[in-house]
Formats: sequence, structure tokens, C-alpha cells
Amino acid sequence: MKVAVALTGASGMAYGLKLLEELKKNGCETYVVMSENARKIMAHETGTHEHDVKGYATAMYDEHDMESPLASGSFTYDALVIVPCSLKTLACVANGLAMNLVARAALCCFKEGRKLILVPRETPLDVISLENMVKAARAGAVILPAMPAFYHKPETIDDMVGYVVGKILEQLGIPHSLYEKWG
Repeated sequence: MKVAVALTGASGMAYGLKLLEELKKNGCETYVVMSENARKIMAHETGTHEHDVKGYATAMYDEHDMESPLASGSFTYDALVIVPCSLKTLACVANGLAMNLVARAALCCFKEGRKLILVPRETPLDVISLENMVKAARAGAVILPAMPAFYHKPETIDDMVGYVVGKILEQLGIPHSLYEKWG
């Protein structure tokens, strides 16, 4: 499976890094796009830097690289996951503003009928952001907020991160053992 992963400037870099780790374990090709703010937040939250992420990526692109294959609908891959998805990125996607490679790749997913998963990590949510989520969902995106559950009795932060990443993997059709499913 070929999966594009965009890391944008919102808190929650642990979700994106864990997803990349799991995709690599599953033998997926990964195409990573990082925003400038993602680099800053990742370093602050996790101590991880861009060169650490390169080991998980088949290819990496800067958010301004509009000559990247991801900027074209003719480059085929199975899905794009934006994790964490900043509200700025969500607004661009919901309103069709291809202001950078992340938003352009998302719009290519819409026009090519590819899976697009947006993982916002923000609380509380304002009406404009909620409306943007509805617009993106109506256009075909999966809105998967980073909301850990507790029925699987998480003991660590990694367990809570694993729950959200497991939900992303399920949307991609990739089996996992990151948490025990209900029932």
C-alpha cells in the first residue's frame, strides 16, 4: 500500500510519528510532507527532527514543493493522512485553497476519489472549524479527531496514542494490534 502522510502545525506529533512507524512495520510505501510549523512542534513535543523521520519515508517533501509528485493527480497512491491536521490546513482543504503541497495533495485526493483522512487535534472547537469539518466530510474526507478512548484501559500515553493510530490504520484497511477492540 502507498500512503502519503502530512504532518502539519498542530499539537499531536506523537500520532503522526506512531503512524509512520506502523506503516513501515506493515511494508507500506510512505510519502511524507512536513510543514515548517510541524518541524518546530515535533522538536518541541517529541525531541524528534526531520532527519529522524526520513527513516520512515520512501520520500519526503517540503510543504512548498509544488513540483512534488503529490501535487499531481496522476501520481497514484492509496490514501493521504493529515496527522495532526492543523485547523489552518483543515480550512484550506475544506475551502479548496491549494496554498501548499499538503492542501494540494488533499484536493487531488478529492478529485481522484482517493481516501483522505484528517486528524484534527484541537479543543474546544469553534463553529467555523466545525463547519470546515462538515465541508471536508461532504467532499469525501474522513474526519478522525484525535480522541483517545478508555474502554481498552490504557496505562500509558503510548497506549492512548496507539488507540488513535489504530483507528487510522482501520480506515486504511491495515490490521493492527495497538489496542483490544470492544466486544
